[in-house]
Amino acid sequence: MTAENQLQTHLTIGVLALQGAYDAHVKALAALGATPRLVRVPLELEGLDGLIMPGGESTTMLKFLERNGFFDILQNYVKTTPTFGTCAGAILLANHVESPPQRSLGALDITVERNAYGRQIDSTILTAKTKLPGGPLEMVFIRAPRIRSVGADVQVLATRDGFPSLVRSGNLLAATFHPELSHDSRVHQLFLDLVRKHKESESAALK
Repeated sequence: MTAENQLQTHLTIGVLALQGAYDAHVKALAALGATPRLVRVPLELEGLDGLIMPGGESTTMLKFLERNGFFDILQNYVKTTPTFGTCAGAILLANHVESPPQRSLGALDITVERNAYGRQIDSTILTAKTKLPGGPLEMVFIRAPRIRSVGADVQVLATRDGFPSLVRSGNLLAATFHPELSHDSRVHQLFLDLVRKHKESESAALK
């Protein structure tokens, strides 16, 4: 295990496990030395260093989140805790959702169009240059949303057809593809680096 991975064993990352491909995220996190924890109820958010909201069906996730006040709790939670949304998770993080409009957490200054690239049979795997180190990145798109616009404080790290596919703003990261389905771990590594930096800054502030 590398020194970097040893540091990451101290990171506990929640994976929202209401619906969707959360198992693949769990495996990706564990492979990088982080400790994954499934989150199904608000109490399971306690003690986490970061949270991943996986792909799936965003309307179905919303139905689960509307129980027990989970939506309101999560809306406040993502304002202070590093959070990574993939596909449906990116839709939930967005300020604005189109085609059709739906409720969202409104945490990330992006406008997202749902299912913009068609049905599941229209899914594809692309390899393209990004702003991440290490060469072209494999991106797996499944019934992918499209980020139509981003705010001034949002950094675009990867694109598809000229539209953002990986973005970051502060402690928030969002992807319209499924990095958990790729053998390339750089996107999850990026999130863990973000989480670790946030945790270290909080620790320094307490000293």
